[in-house]
Amino acid sequence: MQKVVTDDLDAFLDVLPSDISQPIKQRADLAEILEVVLDLGRPPEARFTHEEVVLHPGDVTEPDIDYVVSHISPFGDDNRAGIERTLHRISAIRNRKRRVVGLTCRVGRAVYGTIRVIEDLVQSGKSILLLGRPGVGKTTMLREVARVLADDMKKRVVIVDTSNEIAGDGDIPHPGIGHARRMQVPTPALQHAVMIEAVENHMPQVIVIDEIGTELEAMAARTIAERGVQLVATAHGNTLENLIMNPTLADLIGGIQTVTLSDEEARRRRTQKSILERKAPPTFAVVVEIQDWEKVAIHPDVAQAVDAILRGQPVVAEVRWVDEKGEVQREKPVPVLATKKMTVARPAPGQPPAGLRARPRKLFAYGINGSRLEQMVREMQAPAEVVSDLRDADILVTSRAYYRRKPQKVRDAESSGVSIYVLKNNSASQMRQCLSSLYPLPEPQDKFGSALKEAEQAAAMVLEGEESVELSPQTSYIRRLQHQIAERHNLFSSSLGREPLRRVRYRRSG
Repeated sequence: MQKVVTDDLDAFLDVLPSDISQPIKQRADLAEILEVVLDLGRPPEARFTHEEVVLHPGDVTEPDIDYVVSHISPFGDDNRAGIERTLHRISAIRNRKRRVVGLTCRVGRAVYGTIRVIEDLVQSGKSILLLGRPGVGKTTMLREVARVLADDMKKRVVIVDTSNEIAGDGDIPHPGIGHARRMQVPTPALQHAVMIEAVENHMPQVIVIDEIGTELEAMAARTIAERGVQLVATAHGNTLENLIMNPTLADLIGGIQTVTLSDEEARRRRTQKSILERKAPPTFAVVVEIQDWEKVAIHPDVAQAVDAILRGQPVVAEVRWVDEKGEVQREKPVPVLATKKMTVARPAPGQPPAGLRARPRKLFAYGINGSRLEQMVREMQAPAEVVSDLRDADILVTSRAYYRRKPQKVRDAESSGVSIYVLKNNSASQMRQCLSSLYPLPEPQDKFGSALKEAEQAAAMVLEGEESVELSPQTSYIRRLQHQIAERHNLFSSSLGREPLRRVRYRRSG
């Protein structure tokens, strides 16, 4: 179906003072308005798709704020209110005496036809988790999913609507959800309880939830899925990898645990003894990463994708998008498996092994000991840097206690798309585990045979004219064998560097 947008702009403009609403009504791009910002003592602003404009030079006054507040529903515990039977949302900023001194009035729109790219997945009956940065359309897609399942598939759909963003304000839900039923949540802290109540009291076939963000909500989602109810939900995070690094929400994709293998099993798997594994089947069978309004990346088998990520194997999602003609296009690249190949490449003195030189990261420590994190980075020789400004970081590392409180830095990271890694506590072992998951050790190959083969090749290079050749860092036992190979070829050899980068050098003269 073609995309249809309903926005109830008349109801939105009616709650604004006339000197603020009139300049908006006169604009030719009225349909592109996103929100109106009213801050006490500052000129009112309107934000459109491509620009921000000052509506008039005068400052916003207390009567202006009071006018808006008197024309909307009461604010809830999350300082959000709405306009009855619309999707518009008004959020308040309060002073220390709890008086409203600022308002963000966001235009809500019901967009029909937004789920064409994932309609087959929605109709499959599998539980689906939607990820994406703020403002990319997660809630809009969730609303359309509820309508399609209720109206087109004739299923019993219940929406757990924490902030009334899915079905709008008031006791009568917005027609954008079709025949789906809506359960409102008294306070965000009770969302998990309402999720369980929906299953126990109303016999739904599908439950739709916006913003699963706590451990209790993740546990409630697993309980619902185990009862055979289809779940469609959104969660904080841009990609599947974000969930794996977030202990609070990792249960949504099966949970992650550290397993210590026996020596024999580690050799059989050709891996290190301590590895990360998935604990249980995922709550959600499918993860959809919303990259843009018309583009998504799909992981159709979450269990398989999580296992591959934990093992350091390539994971390629199916990408779908809507082209200029309105047709859904699909691209599913074939992952290329790495082949084992012995090379004579050697790290420069003082540099970490090649397996750790890939993917440098900038870490921002919040609520944890930054100096200790820097020490772990140095000890593990990881190509990471601990930065002092969140704007320079691509990963925020914090503790579970801080993450649960959702301070401003955490909210800023989520809104700007910065990945978040949550530690159970502020210990060095937790930081080491964090770095190990970011920089897993390369899969061990036949180190003994490869090291001796490299020594033979290096000896040949020196005999053919090279002045000297340095070998890759090895253990003391393998270095002793490499010295013996040099003696056999009548070459001089010496060890240089410090552990774990101590290595052998071959040369023609002493």
